[in-house]
Amino acid sequence: MRVLAVSSGTSVDAIDVARAELNPLDDGALQLVPCGHLEVPWPQALRDRLLAALPPGRPGVGEWCALEAETGQAFGAAAAQGLAELGPADLVASHGQTLFHDVRAGAVHSTLQIGGPAWIHAATGLPVVHDFRTADVAAGGHGAPLVSLLDQLWLGEQPTAVLNIGGIANLTLVGAGPVRTGDTGPGNCLLDAAAQETGRRADVDGVLAAAGTVHQEALAVLLEDDFYRQPLPRSTGREHFHAGYVAERLAAAGVPVPQGADLFATLTELTACTVADAITGTGVRRVVVSGGGARNPVLMARLAELLPPLRTATDAGLDADAKEAYLFALLGYLSVHGLPGTASADPADPDGPRATGARLPAVLGSLTPPVAVPGTTAGRPVRRLVVTPAGGQIIPEL
Repeated sequence: MRVLAVSSGTSVDAIDVARAELNPLDDGALQLVPCGHLEVPWPQALRDRLLAALPPGRPGVGEWCALEAETGQAFGAAAAQGLAELGPADLVASHGQTLFHDVRAGAVHSTLQIGGPAWIHAATGLPVVHDFRTADVAAGGHGAPLVSLLDQLWLGEQPTAVLNIGGIANLTLVGAGPVRTGDTGPGNCLLDAAAQETGRRADVDGVLAAAGTVHQEALAVLLEDDFYRQPLPRSTGREHFHAGYVAERLAAAGVPVPQGADLFATLTELTACTVADAITGTGVRRVVVSGGGARNPVLMARLAELLPPLRTATDAGLDADAKEAYLFALLGYLSVHGLPGTASADPADPDGPRATGARLPAVLGSLTPPVAVPGTTAGRPVRRLVVTPAGGQIIPEL
């Protein structure tokens, strides 16, 4: 099956479009062939409105309604571009754009991803799987991060921490006992918010962080956040780590906000320390990194000092910038074949509680239009994921 995935993360920096071919193999494995990836810029005016709608913004229902349609139209245009440049598909898998993730007392009560799938169908003529998170939340899970199944099937043969550093950083621990997953805390979101205050989109290449000095008193206050003491699974978002978070937390402690490059050095260290704290002592032997943070040499150098050997997802054959999009291609495939989209906490009990905290496995997503996808039948359980680059090159052992 050929699946085109479209997604956008908490940074709202671009619409990721990836095309994959997924083929069941005789031994219970599923072959994923990455067929290309695009980063399609958001229309600037729409991006500005999405950022304004994110917490602590409080848009009215009229604006949410308009954003649902206009975001769907943007995803539809990006998907159509993907089909034209990357090749045909049988299905579109759309994560949507998260506007709110309601976490209270360590439990998720609701989650909202917008981007009307009917607009994507209208732009492509293809069936669209969407709303991947809600079914897991309804089963008692966090609905995030959803990448644990890909990580477990792909990299679970040895003790590994699979780390994605987007706006929020998340990880999956595989190959060393139970599968565990959760958000570690801020990835790039606080850095991006600080950069936007200076008229920049981000601290590109960590240039500002490299020029600054970590403000130890401010760092200590930020590390006292109770979120970091919650056990996995856990999830968070801009509802907690919003644009005013640093100033509010430091003001409450009577500590000044670091100035200039020192703020970027401090926030980079915050990400590094909270990621390392979540991984240290878990028995993993390697860390495989993806997401925008993997392009930050200052952050990566600091993580290399704190953790076991670092590799990128690209080293293993899956583009580190596109891994999240390929995840939704995988989930779309599983959904239309009636297969659950989350990892079991116990790999020996595939029908048991999930790594996300859900009580039981759930088939993720909804289908637009609500008719069977041509050529699909109930699928066999997937035991392993084999990533095979286009052309069939052999990926060296990590």
